[in-house]
Amino acid sequence: MSTDLKRTVLDFYQITTLNPVEWPADKDNDSDVSDEESNNKKKVQRRKSRYQALERAVSNRSSVIPGSETSGKGVNLVQRDEPDPLGTTDSVVMTLKYLGVPLQDDTRLRNRFLLSSTTFSPALFLSQMHATADTQALYSGKDVLSQSIDQKSASLKVLVESNFERFVRAKATIDNVYKEMKYRGADPTPPRARAHSRHASRNSFRSGSAVAPATSSPMSPATDPRKKNALIKESEYGVLGVKAPLLDVSAKAEDVWGPALGGRDKEEHLKTVASNLDTYKEYVETSAAIADSIKRRDHESLVEEYTKARRFAEEAKQLAQELGDSQPNDSQLYRIVLAARMWHDVEEQIQVLKRDIWRKLISPTVISKADTQGQPEDQHMELITLLLELGVEDNPVWVWLLSRYDYLKSKISSTAERSKVEIEILRRRLANTEKPSPQAIASHMRTLGRQSVESKSPTFDSVDVAELWELMVTFIGNMLSPQGILGEVVEFWQTVQGFIEGKTQMSLPVGFKGESKEHHRLSQQGTIDLQKGTVELVGMIREHVLMFFAGPPPEDVSLLFSPLPQSPGTPQVTPSISGSLTPTALRDPRFNLDPKNLPPPSPRRGEAWEKFAFWPPWSNSISGVHYLSKMLELVGSGVLDMASISPVGQGDGTEVERLRTLVGVARERCVTALCAAWNRDAENIRFVEDWNRSPDRRDVTKMPASFAAFEGALLSGMQKILYISEEMSKPGAADIIPTPPTKLLQMVRSQYVTTLYKALSGMVENAERPVKKTDDDWTVDVDGFVATNGPAALRASTVGGATINAGDRNVRMLLTLSNLQSLRSDVVPGLNTQFESAFSVKLTDETKTIRDVLGQIDARLFQSYTRPSIENLRKIIRTGVQGSDWVPPAGEKPREVRAYVYEALLSLVLVHTQVSTTAASLTSQVLSFLLEQTSRELLEAFKTRPKYNLEALMQATLDVEFVAQTLSHYTTDRASEVQSHIYQELDSRTDNEARARLQHELPDMRAVLKRLRDASKSEFACFRKPKRPPGAAVGGAPPVRRDTGESATSDRER
Repeated sequence: MSTDLKRTVLDFYQITTLNPVEWPADKDNDSDVSDEESNNKKKVQRRKSRYQALERAVSNRSSVIPGSETSGKGVNLVQRDEPDPLGTTDSVVMTLKYLGVPLQDDTRLRNRFLLSSTTFSPALFLSQMHATADTQALYSGKDVLSQSIDQKSASLKVLVESNFERFVRAKATIDNVYKEMKYRGADPTPPRARAHSRHASRNSFRSGSAVAPATSSPMSPATDPRKKNALIKESEYGVLGVKAPLLDVSAKAEDVWGPALGGRDKEEHLKTVASNLDTYKEYVETSAAIADSIKRRDHESLVEEYTKARRFAEEAKQLAQELGDSQPNDSQLYRIVLAARMWHDVEEQIQVLKRDIWRKLISPTVISKADTQGQPEDQHMELITLLLELGVEDNPVWVWLLSRYDYLKSKISSTAERSKVEIEILRRRLANTEKPSPQAIASHMRTLGRQSVESKSPTFDSVDVAELWELMVTFIGNMLSPQGILGEVVEFWQTVQGFIEGKTQMSLPVGFKGESKEHHRLSQQGTIDLQKGTVELVGMIREHVLMFFAGPPPEDVSLLFSPLPQSPGTPQVTPSISGSLTPTALRDPRFNLDPKNLPPPSPRRGEAWEKFAFWPPWSNSISGVHYLSKMLELVGSGVLDMASISPVGQGDGTEVERLRTLVGVARERCVTALCAAWNRDAENIRFVEDWNRSPDRRDVTKMPASFAAFEGALLSGMQKILYISEEMSKPGAADIIPTPPTKLLQMVRSQYVTTLYKALSGMVENAERPVKKTDDDWTVDVDGFVATNGPAALRASTVGGATINAGDRNVRMLLTLSNLQSLRSDVVPGLNTQFESAFSVKLTDETKTIRDVLGQIDARLFQSYTRPSIENLRKIIRTGVQGSDWVPPAGEKPREVRAYVYEALLSLVLVHTQVSTTAASLTSQVLSFLLEQTSRELLEAFKTRPKYNLEALMQATLDVEFVAQTLSHYTTDRASEVQSHIYQELDSRTDNEARARLQHELPDMRAVLKRLRDASKSEFACFRKPKRPPGAAVGGAPPVRRDTGESATSDRER
């Protein structure tokens, strides 16, 4: 007999041993009633009514907790254990056992500690269970007990209140039935009528019993046979009539079934069953072992146990076939029956497991990390291996490959379409915003040269534009990167190829008796279908990417309101919690749109980007070339990965040609859109000028560096776009990625030269545009392009100790001239070299044209700057030479130069100051040119006089030599030539006597010149040649362009 059965018998009979030798003494008295309850019963002295049976039934309905019941003998069968009602522990029995109170074998003692027992003793419970509890713990237990009582009382109160009317009706029905059974239809004398109340209903038993004896009725039990079934004491309350028949039936049943129920045959039968169960113990345990293996996901043990079960079933089946029509013995019969029962149970479990494995195999989105470990491919191979071990009719390899193909096909379509719509939503929002101002565009171009120093992340454009660019790059990456969908397709083909070549099957099992070996081979038609399916997947990816670059922006955005497609990373949403999956669930809040208020289509403004779905509205060329180069790099990498798939790369050549078309179309569209943005930004490059000095060179602003960074970034990015240089080093790239056509190279070449022209024109416009001061702020006459906030910012930019007055036209002219000099000598040649190196072309004609344009612009600005100074010199010299007091009196030798010479030189001092403090590298050019013009004006002024005597000849020589010697540092060949012409002109307008006398006066004139030079040394110290301190760095102001002075002068004369 098992332990549980023994415990049940002991609990039922309230005994301590299964072999008692005497009647327990505690059964002679009412042990289930505590002393306290006995005393209470003795105190209650009330008259028993005739309804004693009913009242006892009601009174015996004691509180019954879940898990307990009352036997027919009134013994309370309580729970074996229960938690502490004071809330200190979950097991009273275990706690008392730990405290040394033995309860396991003494059911009576245990019941006195369990609250669900009618013999529960509170005093004993507290003295043993809470012997060491302090006051606070008892108070806490009291609170827990009070809460438990309140909860139960509340539920009982609600039950009584909600069913009170039912109780009243039931009581009335019981009274009527009792009256009918008691009086057998004879109406007793009705009691005095009184109003119905709860007290009347409650005391109806007493009132009825009190009236009955007092009523004198001829119908008594002794005289009326109808009263034998009445509910009165004389008829044993209605059971007297059936008591004798029941006793007879019980005696007969004992005679008939007694031997059958307790015979020896039953014992022998049980022994036989136990013996056979022990013999075929493995049959019984196999089913449980398989269930345990399934629960623990121990596939190795599962396969082992299932193989064992199949062997048992095969052996039993073979035994049955060998027996045929003969009668099996008990051992054989038990073996067959146990094997059949075991196989039926095992097969049910395995079929459920197979259905779950098939579901996981064909649904890649439901495999969790808890089910299997490793990569997804390893997970599926583990499932396939398990199915082959268990044995299946369908080929799990083929089913999985088909489900994988369907999944990838659906994922490509849903991902591409949804991403395009999300891009279009952001694109429409950008297109419906205001066009950014030129200053805003210039601010992004201005920061290009300072990215590496001032910012960790590039700020090529506004936040919204950069966000859209990032979304587009993410879309192309999701489609074409090895970590994206294309990577999954390549991995899918590698798996298919492994099965086609038979490499993967080498590690797969053959199953029970080789039954799964037929699933190791793919049919020829299946191989062809898988190859076609792979080509189809590649074609879908290619077409979606091609339409993104070549197609117009999508017009239908309703796809955004459909539910998101689930992927392996999509969390499962429980319907009971979330209801149905709404279109806005798990979605970026940017795309939570109102279906009745969609973003309007992009307005038609005639912008170049309106026909490109891949170009964010109002994006500049810098961000465009940065992100497009990334996208084209992904395209190049993607087509190479596509071509690496043998059905694509080694097919009939059609797919390879389509891949080449994808690269060519995407590249052409990107270059076209980029050139349009490049042209627009070149028109706005002039707004980059902020009239702040470059930190590297004090004589130029930041404009040359910004322009060089702008053009350099575009050339570098354009080279990556045209040649996809990052991918050309991979094997086979030359066959897939075509070289850029001549048309595209010519487009970029032409655009490069055009942007140079527009940028140079904008710089000239910056210099020449007049600036005026209005309301304490410097503004521009037309559209305001000087990026300053107030007069102080415009007036002064102190970098390196120099002050720039950007409101002065001459200052802007000089800085622009210095910028042009930097462009002509450094920036443009460097850009030309970069262009030639990047695109493998020679800019021979373009270089000459650019150089001529730079010379022309330089000459024009130079003339514009020096013209006021030349006019001033002309006026001073003409007035001075033509004055009546210019010729000294006859016989008086000139001892001083005339005042107009000092006035002219002082005007040149002002020019020198302005040029040297603004653009020191232009000082030599400007003063050399002004010296030439001064000499020319002296020549023209001297020509106005018809004849020169000795005094006039000496005065003219003194004036000319003083100017020449004072500005000797800036003397050029042309200035010397003009001075020679002056002497020739003076010589032609005098006589021989004056010439001869002049030769004798030359020593005195040299002394006078020396005296005058010494006297004016401080006034004209700025014209002296500066002395370079020893060890000074060469990288200060750039050297004077003496070698280009001739060509520059020729341009200025023209």
